[in-house]
Amino acid sequence: MASIARMTLAQPSPAPARLPAATPFRSAEEAWLWTMAALVARREGARVRAGIGRAIRPCEPDDVVKCLDQLYRRRRIDLVHARILRIWGERQAAPNPAFATERCDWRLWREALDRLEWMLRVKGIVA
Repeated sequence: MASIARMTLAQPSPAPARLPAATPFRSAEEAWLWTMAALVARREGARVRAGIGRAIRPCEPDDVVKCLDQLYRRRRIDLVHARILRIWGERQAAPNPAFATERCDWRLWREALDRLEWMLRVKGIVA
């Protein structure tokens, strides 16, 4: 019995596995499009986690939505901003100001993302 105890004590314990560092997004637009892709996938039945995909991200999709909700509650954005973000986020593209029909959407898109970017930078979601 004493020899078993000595064997277990003599063996070095394995080193803890290091998790790769999370990669923050380059912009609020990139974070928003990633969030919308994850939310659409979740709606269609996929499991969504922050570590799934090409890069490990510093947040869950719900964290970005919570930031947007805080902006709405503080009256920094309106429902029309959120609607434009949802519509174009589901399309996975930003509105193009070169088209007259998308110019108003582009203005609202930029306003919302400019306000969202600051909050995401503070939380470390955007670099």
